[in-house]
Amino acid sequence: MSYSTVLYRKADHIARITLDRPSADNLITLQMGQELEDACREANRDDDVHVVVISGTGDVFCAGSELEHSFQTRTKRPTPEEMGTQYNVASAVAAIDKPVITALNGDALGQGLELALACDIRYVVTTARLGFPNVALGILPMDGGTQRLPRIIGKGKALELIMSAETISATEAEQIGLVSKVVAPSALAAEIDALAKSIAGKAPISLRYIKEAVNKGLDLTLEQGLRLEADLYFLLHTTADRTEGIKAFLEKRPPEFKGK
Repeated sequence: MSYSTVLYRKADHIARITLDRPSADNLITLQMGQELEDACREANRDDDVHVVVISGTGDVFCAGSELEHSFQTRTKRPTPEEMGTQYNVASAVAAIDKPVITALNGDALGQGLELALACDIRYVVTTARLGFPNVALGILPMDGGTQRLPRIIGKGKALELIMSAETISATEAEQIGLVSKVVAPSALAAEIDALAKSIAGKAPISLRYIKEAVNKGLDLTLEQGLRLEADLYFLLHTTADRTEGIKAFLEKRPPEFKGK
């Protein structure tokens, strides 16, 4: 499938989805929203993909959506199609049942930050700014920001960040647990590549079950979460990958996981 506003390529069990509107700070348009959804579905359906990496071209990861930036100057209300497509990007990312890493190559603002929050692991460059300017425009985050941010950094800090409409530095983002690691711009590609390849070499079914256990467990009681973890653990005993992992360990060789 070909895209106009995003780049999609796959190699070594890694699918890379790149926002590709650098001259417009990778603002999400109606077309980009649809193409991002399609790319996410493509990666999720492909059994040869074990890990997904999302990044942007240029010096900005994503400065938000075109709707956010034109909200006060629009002469007519957005159509339901515009709202549904442009404000459903994070949900499309969150629906990927494989590990998703985001390489924040620059500012992540508004819906750009919401897109990053839907990923599992976030690396960011030292020069990036992160935040939600939405309330300054009289609106609020509409692509999961009010729900995902508190689950990642806690209620109090999330409310402060959203209500103040202030941006924070990459260093502060790491301190509050919003991102996993801050790296120099020149080192981001290598760091992300090493992480993605390391995860892609693991058993894909195990990776999916780990993600399911953690994500679903957040909405369960501890007892229910432990039961889910145990169920998924025992399911793994029925897979060929589990047998291959043990065999490779005993034979002192790298495992060759097939996702079966």
